[in-house]
Amino acid sequence: MAAFNFMLGVLAFMSQDIPSTAAAGAVARGSISTRASSAVPAFVLSYAPIVYLQSQDPYFPSDIGAQLVHTKPEVNFAVVPGAPSPLTLNNLASLNGLGGANVYLTSVDDVTANPAWLKGVKPDGTGKTNGAVSSAIIVNDHGSGNVDAFYMYFYAYNQGNTVLGQEIGDHVGDWEHNMVRFKNGVPQAVWYSQHAYGEAFTYSAVEKQGVRPVVYSAKGSHASYATAGTHDHTIPGFNLPAGPIEDRCDKGPLWDPTRSAYIYSYDAGANTFTAYDGVSPTSWLSFTGKWGDQQYPDSDRRQKKILGIAVTAKFVSGPTGPIDKQLNRQEVCPTNDDVDCFVSPVLRP
Repeated sequence: MAAFNFMLGVLAFMSQDIPSTAAAGAVARGSISTRASSAVPAFVLSYAPIVYLQSQDPYFPSDIGAQLVHTKPEVNFAVVPGAPSPLTLNNLASLNGLGGANVYLTSVDDVTANPAWLKGVKPDGTGKTNGAVSSAIIVNDHGSGNVDAFYMYFYAYNQGNTVLGQEIGDHVGDWEHNMVRFKNGVPQAVWYSQHAYGEAFTYSAVEKQGVRPVVYSAKGSHASYATAGTHDHTIPGFNLPAGPIEDRCDKGPLWDPTRSAYIYSYDAGANTFTAYDGVSPTSWLSFTGKWGDQQYPDSDRRQKKILGIAVTAKFVSGPTGPIDKQLNRQEVCPTNDDVDCFVSPVLRP
């Protein structure tokens, strides 16, 4: 998506409804390794972000497992032979040996018909997506009191931005995330994923509800921002208040991802995941393929491009999943050769 955004640049509950999980003074501190392995660290939940969905966004958070019900694994637009049937969150990683990164979880429906499953589940008044496990929390303990908690958000569909009257960058499947970095149980910084990159802020700088960082999910694209309003993302790594490719955020429905989440610890050395409850599925986390359709060819009636320019395709390929989000990163930001990591001490667009 970095090249996609760069080329386009060249072309051109409310706050009182959801209390924090624990009062700031009651937050447990210390390295996870000092705690019972079956217990989710209290600080990971106490400081978990809460998300304002955009008020006009028709695509809500979605059940992770339901995506497998509505898709089939394909490589080069052909069904993968020998794939498990049914495909579930407990066997998804078996596709790594049947095409791996080249596997696309391809919709069994024509997405231009906008089937109901793409729309996800609107959170209820408590912020819960009833009947849908729509997020995953992944905890990486680096030792010496240094802990990164990743909050992964899943949507069945990404609706792209409109440029010159045409939507561009639509795709099936959408993974977004925040990461909160802790030292001895105290939050230090927050990462917000946005398209090809994102932004990082000190914990003290971000808007909070109680002690929980506030996230604004952009309409359609679901990019995660620290502020409401308009955000131009034409140039990766540069978030401007206006421009040719704009995300829009506001205080729409409030979603509390912790209320409908799988929660895991991550062993970076072994590259493995362990469910804190001992029963949640783990295979799916290691899947290296894509969580949506492969980009449709120009011969597909659904595909459209502005003046035939490749980077303006209406439909692009689906995203990779949590395993590809640099879960063992050294800095707050993921490594990016084009952008240096900057943790802003001031809240800005």
